[in-house]
Amino acid sequence: MRSLSKTTGGAALGVALAAGLFALAPLKAEAASSKFCEGGGFTIQRAGQPDISGDRDVRIPAGTLGTSFTIKGRYVQFQVIAASFGIRDYRFLSSNAPGTQTVGGDAPVFESKLPDHRGLVLAADVVVELKGENIELSRTGTGLSMKITAKDCTQGGVFQMEPERADGTQTRIRHLLAAGTFYFDNPNFRAREGDVVPFNPSDPTRATTVTVGPRINWANDMSPAFVGRDSPQVATRVLPTNCPNQIRRRDGTFVTVDHCGRESVWDVASGGRMGMVTGEDATEVSPPATNCVQNCQAQNRVRGGAVVLGHPFPVPADVRLHPDFQQP
Repeated sequence: MRSLSKTTGGAALGVALAAGLFALAPLKAEAASSKFCEGGGFTIQRAGQPDISGDRDVRIPAGTLGTSFTIKGRYVQFQVIAASFGIRDYRFLSSNAPGTQTVGGDAPVFESKLPDHRGLVLAADVVVELKGENIELSRTGTGLSMKITAKDCTQGGVFQMEPERADGTQTRIRHLLAAGTFYFDNPNFRAREGDVVPFNPSDPTRATTVTVGPRINWANDMSPAFVGRDSPQVATRVLPTNCPNQIRRRDGTFVTVDHCGRESVWDVASGGRMGMVTGEDATEVSPPATNCVQNCQAQNRVRGGAVVLGHPFPVPADVRLHPDFQQP
C-alpha cells in the first residue's frame, strides 16, 4: 500500500488520510473462540506450480499465477482472480470441528465478490504472508492496489477485501451469494429494535450501551449454525431500484427494505474495506466499525462483550429478501 501512495497519486491519498477515510481494519474475530481456528492454515494452489503453505513470507512471480489461483484451508476455500483480486466460490469445507457451519458437505457462501476497477489491472508479483490460520495477499498495478486478508476458521471475522486507488475514488464491489444461500431481514433484531443493550468488551473503559437496529444476515436451509453478514468499513451499500421488501416491525407496522435476495453492491472508499463476519459474531449487537486512520485493532475488538440475538432456523419466508438480483 505504501509504495502506491509514494509513487502514484500521493496527494490524492493524502487527502483521504486527512479525512479519516484510510481505514485498514483488522479482521474482527475476537468474539469467536480460538478453538474455531484450531489446526487452521492455508495452502496456495496454482496450476502447474508447487503448492505454497506453512508460516512464511513469499513473493509469487506474476508469470506463475495464471488467470486465477486457489486458497485452500482446513475450513475455508476460495479462488482469487489474479488481475483484479476478485473472489469466486468462497465456501466452508465440510468439518465436524467446533463452530462448524456445514452439515453433510461443503457450505457455499459466495458465488463471487467482484471489484470494478474501471479499467485498472493488477500486474505485479503477489506478496504473501502466511502465519497460522491467517493469510494476507497484496498486489499492485498502475494506480491500484488490492489486499485480501482471510482466516481459516469455522466462524468469526474471516475475510476482508481492501482496495486502494491512486485517484482516491471509490471502488464498487458486487457480492453475489452462492445458490442456496440468501439474505434475510433478521426477525430477532426486529423484535428488539430500539432496545438499549449493554456492550461490555474486555477493556472496561469502553463499556457502553448499544441501541438494537435492523440486521441483514445471510443463511441457508441446510445448517442451523450457518449465518453471516457483510461487514463494511468506510463503505456504503448501493440501494437497488427494484428489490423492495415489506418487513413487519415489532409494533405491527411495515417498513420497506431495499435489498435483493442474493446480491448486494457496495461503494468502498480508497483504503476502506469490505469484510464478512460469520457464525455467532454475525448476530451480535455491537457498535459499528470506526473510521479509524491507524492503530484500529484495539478500538475494534469486541472480545465477547456483545449481546448475541441469533437467528431463527429455518428462516421464515416473510423475512427472506426478493428478488434474487436487481433486474436491468
